[in-house]
Amino acid sequence: MSEILTLILATAAGMGMGALFFAGLRYTVERGLASPRPALWFLGSMLLRVGLVTFGMYVVGGGRWQALLACLLGFVVARELVTRRARPRLEGRHGPHT
Repeated sequence: MSEILTLILATAAGMGMGALFFAGLRYTVERGLASPRPALWFLGSMLLRVGLVTFGMYVVGGGRWQALLACLLGFVVARELVTRRARPRLEGRHGPHT
């Protein structure tokens, strides 16, 4: 497989992991806030999400720093997309009028 294709696939894998990570975070917040024991939700979810992403990056990286960096870049891009989508929309170009 060519080097460029490998890096593109690693970036896509990082974006997928980022999307799953933040979807899991959203699910945790929704469930955790309604739970009588939210600490278990938040701690368990954090350990599971971080563990899965760490393992996924280890597998995708395959011992090559370039692939690992591309995977991390994809994760950061997914984070940015999720953050932008989650922000409340501002009214107009200069924000809400008071």
